[in-house]
Amino acid sequence: MNMDITKRLPFYNTTRTKLIASFLGFSFLIGGVPFLVGGRLLYNTFLQEAKTRIIQDLNAARQIYDDWSEHVAVALTVAAHGDDFRKALTSGDAAALHSIVRHVADAGRLDLVGVVGGDGRTLAVSVDDVGGTLAGLEPIAAAQMSMRSHRVVKGTMVLPRSYLARLDPDLVDRARIPVRNPDGSPKGDQRVEDAMTLSAAVPVMEGNRLVGVLFGLKILNKSPDIVDTVRDTLFRDETYQGKKAGTATIFYKDIRIATNVMDQNGARAIGTRVSPEVAEQVLGKGLRWRNPAFVVNDWYITCYEPIVDLLGNRVGMLYVGVLEKPYADVRNRALLLFAVLSGVGMIAAIGLGYFLEWKIMLPIYRLSHAAVEVSKGNLNPKLGFMAGGEIGILQKTFMDMLQAIREREWRQREETETKLLMAQRLASVGRLAAGVAHEVNNPLTGVLTFAHMLLRREDLGEDVREQLKVIVDATERVRRIVRGLLDFSRQTRLKTQPTDINAMVRQTLPLVANQALIKGIALEFREGANLPKVSVDAEQLKSVLLNLVINALDATDPGGSITVKSRLALSATKEGDSRRGVEIAVEDTGCGVPPEDLEKVFEPFFTTKEVGKGTGLGLAVAYGIVARHGGMMRVRSELGQGTEFTIWLPLGDDDNDWKDSRG
Repeated sequence: MNMDITKRLPFYNTTRTKLIASFLGFSFLIGGVPFLVGGRLLYNTFLQEAKTRIIQDLNAARQIYDDWSEHVAVALTVAAHGDDFRKALTSGDAAALHSIVRHVADAGRLDLVGVVGGDGRTLAVSVDDVGGTLAGLEPIAAAQMSMRSHRVVKGTMVLPRSYLARLDPDLVDRARIPVRNPDGSPKGDQRVEDAMTLSAAVPVMEGNRLVGVLFGLKILNKSPDIVDTVRDTLFRDETYQGKKAGTATIFYKDIRIATNVMDQNGARAIGTRVSPEVAEQVLGKGLRWRNPAFVVNDWYITCYEPIVDLLGNRVGMLYVGVLEKPYADVRNRALLLFAVLSGVGMIAAIGLGYFLEWKIMLPIYRLSHAAVEVSKGNLNPKLGFMAGGEIGILQKTFMDMLQAIREREWRQREETETKLLMAQRLASVGRLAAGVAHEVNNPLTGVLTFAHMLLRREDLGEDVREQLKVIVDATERVRRIVRGLLDFSRQTRLKTQPTDINAMVRQTLPLVANQALIKGIALEFREGANLPKVSVDAEQLKSVLLNLVINALDATDPGGSITVKSRLALSATKEGDSRRGVEIAVEDTGCGVPPEDLEKVFEPFFTTKEVGKGTGLGLAVAYGIVARHGGMMRVRSELGQGTEFTIWLPLGDDDNDWKDSRG
């Protein structure tokens, strides 16, 4: 018995497997989670320490960057106070000035040094004046600012290619950087042509009079001086697995123009771009970036901040980063320890699981066999002896379930018999109603005809005329009852065709629109979108909808509202499956139906209206029409709040519009 049951189950779905999995999970919780959490906490601690360090490193790198700017200013200040320089400047000796600024450039390791006179003309530069280069050459921005303020100006400045070209073609070559991919391959014909520089300008004064300005600059493009100074100062000779632990970079916009980050070929990754996320954060918003990031070919814990030029524009970025791998390896070693301990625990859990499975699973197998017997219709299977503990509780619960199933079957059988008797009774009432209606209708027509003829006579007294009107009204009511009986008993053949439900409702509501307007009731239709067509007899369904709306008008006071809605819906079948369909709901804000009357609203001759205002057959006839379409009618009501009648109509099994309308 046991083997037959277990053979039918996939290995992963057996209780034995689940039991072993539980022990494995327990082993993981006891042994693995602490190591996972501990490893993660350890990694986060190291990572936080690295982030704190990287901020300090970036602050130090910024200081080194500013020190180089100060170095340029100091070199110029010393030269500006020299007697030879002042004498040459005062006398306008261009040859002497050219010799002095060239000497200052060489001594200060500057790429360009120049002199501007008090009148704003460029008098000399450290490069050769070939072909009258200085004629009309505008001073650099730092020199102009120093001339206006009579103070030392220093900081970052960008020189365009056109300015460099007027001075010296070698400066153009120094500044030019092809933009390339991380693997070293060129990225089309994109290039950096402008020069990002550290510039300074020192005013030369005689009393309160400006005699001139001495300016100089160092081009950062391709220059390793600052970035290597940062690396050597902050990280010294730190390496990890053959790689330098720390790196530094100067960016012009989002392109590396000076760096000791290496590309895949082992060369400096000059000309490569930073990621768009970093550029947006630092250049776009002017904020620092402090996060792990993939830099060219490896992961680093990075920190970026913007570089602002003398005019206050964000022209580049300063970066410092340390390898993330040392910190990740700490985490990986902790995870490896967790894996080893977890493996030992899993082996023990598997052995314990097999042992306990054979110890406690026999009663479970018996329950499984009993469940198979129940599925075959045997509601009195043998469970064998009752076990103790939780298994015994499970066996008792199983027996209680069987008892509940037996009682439910008995109730369902009783309900089915009751419904069958009701159906037979309704059929008998229908046949009786048809016979009575035919027998009564003919003489009733005669009575009504002669009563109308008598009313036309002019020689009748008022008392007789009033009595004849009573006869006519009563006869009209009897005729309405007879017509309802005929409708209730008649089994008219359905003339079905695919019908747009929304269109059918729109055609029906105008028939009662004036009645609703006169009574002061708002009548609204909320149509569902993309409803598929339903195969129905449109005329008969119109009569059903009309009956529901008229009933709602009768039950609703002035100032109330009636809402008709259409929508897609699912309805449960007798087999418990869900079937596709379309619903039409008529909801009012009327007086509602008492709870004790809800189950009787679809019964023939039942009505809550006053005597003479209803036959009690309208809803019964409507229910019959909907049922013959294979649909259902439901009612939901709350006394004093309103009532909602819902018509559900099935869609065909091959109707594909359902899928289209559902998504």
